Amino acid sequence: MAAVEREIPAAVPARRSVMVDTFTNGILDPDQPMLGPVQDGGTIIANTAPGCWGPMITPRLRGGHEVTRPVAVEGAEPGDAIALRIRDITVTSLATASGHDTSPEGYFLGDPYVAARCPTCDKLWPETHVEGIGQKAVICDTCGNPVTPFQFEHGYTVAFDDTRAVGLTLPKKAADEIAHAAPHYAALPDNSAQHPILTFAPSDMAGVMIRMRPFLGQLGSTPSKAIPDSHNAGDFGSALIGAPHPYALTAEELAQHRTDGHMDIDAVRAGSILVVPVKTAGGGIYIGDMHAAQGDGEIAGHTMDVAGSVTMQVEVVKGRTLEGPVLFPLVEDLPPLAKPFSEAEKAKARVLAKRWGVDEVEESAPISVIGTGPDLNAATTCGLNRAARLLDMTVAEVMNRATINGAIEIGREPGVVQVTFLAPMSKLEAAGLGAFAKEQYGA
Repeated sequence: MAAVEREIPAAVPARRSVMVDTFTNGILDPDQPMLGPVQDGGTIIANTAPGCWGPMITPRLRGGHEVTRPVAVEGAEPGDAIALRIRDITVTSLATASGHDTSPEGYFLGDPYVAARCPTCDKLWPETHVEGIGQKAVICDTCGNPVTPFQFEHGYTVAFDDTRAVGLTLPKKAADEIAHAAPHYAALPDNSAQHPILTFAPSDMAGVMIRMRPFLGQLGSTPSKAIPDSHNAGDFGSALIGAPHPYALTAEELAQHRTDGHMDIDAVRAGSILVVPVKTAGGGIYIGDMHAAQGDGEIAGHTMDVAGSVTMQVEVVKGRTLEGPVLFPLVEDLPPLAKPFSEAEKAKARVLAKRWGVDEVEESAPISVIGTGPDLNAATTCGLNRAARLLDMTVAEVMNRATINGAIEIGREPGVVQVTFLAPMSKLEAAGLGAFAKEQYGA
């Protein structure tokens, strides 16, 4: 595992809570100063900016997202893990826009998420401003021409009700009205640098009701080498391999340094516990890409990015080296076969055990191991191998358990999965994760 040795100034005392309202330029860089530190057991409270589309149409941002500045956690060192208990997620945006994208040729150097360029003046990461509304409203400050590294192939504007329970997609007149006051309706944080995607006013799908179910698409620890935020995963990150821009990596570097914080897993929501690897001193917990809702797979490539507030508690797990994130979802978010057994089910199993001479019925609890890769097959292989090494099992045993007591769930297509299954409590305890399973699911 790569480790970045970066001293946290001794003169800065750890705080019980750290408020975060500033953002990166799209790059997660372990050499940049972190906020905090927050005490082990303390709380991070963040005001997050919308994730995908706004940063995607803002060429100065270099990662495709705009996530919070990382927060150092007291005592966290490379080789440890940090448990993140998500206490609250609240959507503050009044409306948003999203859809399936296309990237016009000439507006980027190799990767439209990472290296936007103006095709007229050839400036990389140009400063821009907004003139009017629509898909050519983002204008290069240098030459005065539109800069559009992304456009909608099919898009929609959605407004939320006052309770943030449902949304409704809007027709052109309403979308245009919102576009003229896009920062207000996006509830764009004061320190955000992005152009709100509401400015584009898409309206291809009016009158569709949406059930809101907010979660965090980006939540994790800082990688041990500078990586664009949306590429801190094995699928999007594969675009960095041999790339023509300054953030290129080799395949070995990507595997070594990434922390898979960009998951787009809809179970990463209030009430869940996410345990993340530490690859740089302090860990560097960052938050962003809040979504109002998303079906498994995020098959359109994007969903409803929103601003919001997040509260989470942190806990350092000393010496628990992780290859990637491990999630303990809410019970209602587990696949049917991975839900904890009821007392009635256990009683029936004990009857079977007595009948067939089984000495002991295994005690188990759910775990969800995250795997990422260039495609879903590679992500599944990654997740299976991570789970096997974490719990000291063979891959074949993990495959069997995920088949009869779990599922392979798709977080994001092309390549983020959850390997979710009921694992033996003895294995969870040996891995240093038993306490989280008991907390989440009971003894």
